[in-house]
Amino acid sequence: MSYYPLTSIPDYYGIDALLTEEHKLIRQSVRDWVESFVMPQIDQAAQNHTDIPGLMKELGKIGALGPYIPVEYGGSGLDQISYGLIMQELERGDSAVRSAASVQSSLVMFPINEFGSEEQKKKYLPQLAAGEMIGSFGLTEPNHGSDPSSMETYFKDMGDHYLLNGAKMWITNSPVCDIAVVWAKNEEGKVQGLIVERGMEGFTTPETHNKWSLRASKTGELVFNDVKVPKENLLPGVTGLKGPLSCLNSARYGISWGVIGAAIDCYCTAVQYSKERRQFGKPIGSFQLQQKKLAEFLTEITKAQLLCLQLGNLKNDHKASPAQISMAKRNNVKMAIDIARESRQILGGMGIMGEFPMMRHAANLESVITYEGTHDVHLLITGLDITGINAF
Repeated sequence: MSYYPLTSIPDYYGIDALLTEEHKLIRQSVRDWVESFVMPQIDQAAQNHTDIPGLMKELGKIGALGPYIPVEYGGSGLDQISYGLIMQELERGDSAVRSAASVQSSLVMFPINEFGSEEQKKKYLPQLAAGEMIGSFGLTEPNHGSDPSSMETYFKDMGDHYLLNGAKMWITNSPVCDIAVVWAKNEEGKVQGLIVERGMEGFTTPETHNKWSLRASKTGELVFNDVKVPKENLLPGVTGLKGPLSCLNSARYGISWGVIGAAIDCYCTAVQYSKERRQFGKPIGSFQLQQKKLAEFLTEITKAQLLCLQLGNLKNDHKASPAQISMAKRNNVKMAIDIARESRQILGGMGIMGEFPMMRHAANLESVITYEGTHDVHLLITGLDITGINAF
């Protein structure tokens, strides 16, 4: 038994008919890249707790970084469904690969494009789109995750510059980032965004070690000790939590698509294995319990595909609400992690081996179900939308 590359995506409800030819071409090009670049080295990277060398520049070459950013700033000017399909294919390779692209796109390029000055857009976006510059996003703190309004990181106006102090934790790309979009409170207690550059005195990015999840991704902290930030590095277009939360909405949307890729990878591997593995003189796929699992996998994947497609349509029309995005993120991540776990059982003992993707996806999804809003918090966001009563 060995792991075979995925050559097709399950499309049980003919959803491809609702995609444009451009959508399909973009999906296929990213799928081909994942097959040729990610798959041959992802198991070793995860096993060794190392990132994939040159990943960001390769992502830049295939247009996976900020694909919806306008062409004039280095993006491809694509729609939101294209972005979702790219995230789906990347996470079929590995959540760490999708996370790297998602952070760069939704949490770094998005706020600069939406809230930055013209000078900031021209300075940072083309390099970020090409993967020549790596960004990170600083919101979560050691003492504040689900409650960002209580953040302790702050900055003071010193006349010709701002003085930034505090720390952020669980930051993807932190150890290798060139810039960080950092959300901090000003002297009036209002949240604003600052672009902090590597090399600024007092800015350090210690790495987080010993992770059992997202092992092919660099995670760390952002620490600010009297960092002098030039005034031109303040994002001028937004004040308050609307800024970081709008970034998270974009990232959560990408996650909703991405995890479908992880689920598909597990599903297709399980289908193939069930046809080839023989016990009691016949393929294990001939047994009712195995067919039950496979049928449920396909059902849940199809539901998630339809959920994301309509959400993408709503986002294209600027009508997607934060609560709708929360519903998709929560549902689809839970779907993917359940399929990763159950499909591992179909493979029996072989399911724990690196030649197959189940354990790697399951471990990664333990992070995905927590970051960008935990599973329970997204449930309460939906509950608030239903009842109008805040349960936080």
